[in-house]
Amino acid sequence: MKVLVGYYSKTGNTKQMAELIAETIEKQGLKAHLRPVEEIKAKDLLSYEGLIFGTPTYYGTCSCQVKKLLDESVILHGKLNGKIGGAFTSSNHIGGGNETAIMSILEAMLIHGMVIQGDSQGDHYGPVAIGGLDERARKNCIRFAERFADLVKKILG
Repeated sequence: MKVLVGYYSKTGNTKQMAELIAETIEKQGLKAHLRPVEEIKAKDLLSYEGLIFGTPTYYGTCSCQVKKLLDESVILHGKLNGKIGGAFTSSNHIGGGNETAIMSILEAMLIHGMVIQGDSQGDHYGPVAIGGLDERARKNCIRFAERFADLVKKILG
């Protein structure tokens, strides 16, 4: 089973998160494909059982690069139904719109009919890094990826 970990990263913080998430998914026995969103076409999304997108937080929402891919995915309406989805973000400070940035991605995934899993511990909607990938953010990325891989296996395995 394949999981796409797509990301946009200007400073490298979001890319570091994406790399850790992809590495952890691989350790769980799934094939992770790590790709910048600028290299992903909407039709590519059909090739994966799981889709995870990461973005820096810009004015409380996702980057225009991630938003562009989500907007273009309208051509797949109904075809991503049942796939597993998730999101993560980085920002410069606490209260910088992290959760709303993640939700902007999850909202699109929900409209596609994708399955989203929250977390009652740690970062509830998806991993968040403040300023950089500190130990708290690392733990949340690993936990998120482990839980994501388990969900893919439970539902689609």
